[in-house]
Order: sequence, then structure tokens, then C-alpha cells
Amino acid sequence: MAEAFGLYTHQRNNRIRSNLLIVGLFLLVYLTAWGLLLVAFGYGGVPRGRTAFGEAGRIFRSWFPFITAATMLWVFVGFRMNVAMINAVTGSTGLAREDNPKLYRMLENLCISRGLPMPKLAIVESEALNAFASGVNDKQFTVSVTTGLLAQLNDAEVEAVLAHELTHIRNGDVRLMVIAVVIAGVISFIGEIVFRGFGRSRVRVSSDDAKKGNGLAIIIGIAVIAISWFLAVLIRLSLSRSREYLADAGAVELTKNPDAMISALLKISGRADIEGVPSGVMDMCFENDPDDFADLFSTHPSVTKRVQALVETAGGRMPAMPPHPPKIGERQDLPTMVEETAARGPWARPPQAPGSH
Repeated sequence: MAEAFGLYTHQRNNRIRSNLLIVGLFLLVYLTAWGLLLVAFGYGGVPRGRTAFGEAGRIFRSWFPFITAATMLWVFVGFRMNVAMINAVTGSTGLAREDNPKLYRMLENLCISRGLPMPKLAIVESEALNAFASGVNDKQFTVSVTTGLLAQLNDAEVEAVLAHELTHIRNGDVRLMVIAVVIAGVISFIGEIVFRGFGRSRVRVSSDDAKKGNGLAIIIGIAVIAISWFLAVLIRLSLSRSREYLADAGAVELTKNPDAMISALLKISGRADIEGVPSGVMDMCFENDPDDFADLFSTHPSVTKRVQALVETAGGRMPAMPPHPPKIGERQDLPTMVEETAARGPWARPPQAPGSH
């Protein structure tokens, strides 16, 4: 457990990934800007004797310093304002010691036990059972929990969730996720505007050579923007799921209570979705319920796999009964699923619920 929590290789890799993601952001912005220029000149036309490709290249070179400066400004704003932006979309509000002394003391004791700086606490008014950490440095780091989580979990389970988020902060996962959200956000915003606009119009390629060239520029420009959009989303989805296993292990190392982590996971399963919160922020949460086909693209492993890992490697025990009944027709009792999966081996496919295909 101690090795999992203090995995310096994972921390170093996260620092490297963070730098690569920032470089990737600049490359994707350049690609997107060139695609937008191709579309603009394709629609607006160019002087006789010139091509949309040539004009797009000429303008791109002259605008290059301004595009770079704008991207640097976006990164700066994202780093300085990420907590405020996340709080705005989640409705999270700061929590002082006097607002909830028990919760504050719980987090403080976890930090003292490992010599970690105390992050800020925040609360999200939601019936969902979830938590997340945000920020890119010690002054910004904030752990947010939902009111539903505090209402439905006992003290040991809440402590396990807090320890999980602290491990994400220590391992550099939170900084990496914030950068990924910043990248996906700016490219997705541009892509959405472009494709909503072109969804209402048609691109026609004329037989005239000049107009044919302009039509081709529009098509290539749209394709370039689409590729940038896809790569931005892929960057977010490519983040290793192993970070959740490591955070679970780190929480157990901190609390010395694997049973509490297992119980918290089982209670939260199927009840984690915070209504109205963007997918990028949900990817930063303690749990982001993957279902069926979406599991292939989820940033979190399933609860069943996380519980199985805690049972097999951390000495955790399954509770006699599930903490809450599963939704009818959607899933089996998670304890049964974990036991059956463990019996068949870690690579076996989990059993499907009755009536599913």
C-alpha cells in the first residue's frame, strides 16, 4: 500500500504528461486556426490568381504570434481560474471549519498524518454521491463533496473518499486532469461553434476551377477542425485508468481501512451523476458511472473492478449485504458480481443483468 501511495514513477510520469499536454494544446490550436482560415477563405473567396490554401497559409504565418499569445493567455487563465470555473459549473461553495467542524477535522487529520498541505473544502448541493478535487498548486487545491455524499455515507466512508481525493492531489492527477479539461474545453468550444454553423448549410463544389478549389478548401478545413476536436477529446479519454486504482490504494494506506473504501464504492455506485455538470468535470470526480458501451471510453474503471482490486490486493472484505438495493432491471448485487468475477479470473467478462443484450 505504501508503495502504491508514494509511487514516484506515477508522479514523475504525470509531470511529463502535463508538459506534453500543454505542448499538445498549442499544436491543436495552430491546427484549428489553419482549418478555420481555410473555411473562411473557401466561403469568402480570394482574389483572382490566388488560392484559398495560399491565402490561409499567408494569414496564418502573419497571425502566428497572436495565436500563440492568445493560447498562452488561455493557459494562464485556465491555471489561475480553474477552481473558480469548476465551482461556477458545479455550484460548489467554500466550507470553513465552523461550517462543518467534523468534516474539516477529518480532512485535517489525514493531511497531518502524511505532512500534506491542507487543501480547501467545498460543498456541492446535490443528492448525488460524489466528490472531486480541483486546482493546480497548493494554494488552489480544493476538495469538494456533495451534500448527498455526507448524508448517505458514514464517517469512515467519508474519510475514505477524502483520502482518495488527497491521493489524487499528491500524485499529480488533479493537475493533469485540469490541463486536459482546459485543452478539451477550448478546442471543443471552437469545434461546436463551427459544426453547428455548418450543420445548417451545404458545401457545393462547382465545376469552375476557382470555385472548385474554394470548395475543396472548405471541406479540408472542416476535416482539420474535426480532427483537432477528436484529438482534444481523445487526450482527455487517454488518461490512464490506473490513477483510480492508485488513489484507492493510497486512501487505504492513509486510513488503514479497506472495508470503508469498499463500502463507499458500493454505496456510490449508480448514484454518482451530478445533474448539469459537464462531462469534463465528471471525469475528475471520485466516480463517473460507466454504463455498457460507454465503459470503453470511460476515464474510470467500473466499481466492480475497483472493489475486486481492493479485495485481492488490500485485504478488503465484502459486506454481507449491499449498502443500497440496485436499480431494478439494471444490475445485479455488486457483491455477487465481484465474487463471480473473482471466481472466473480478472480477465473474465462480468455477468450481464437479466434481460440485457
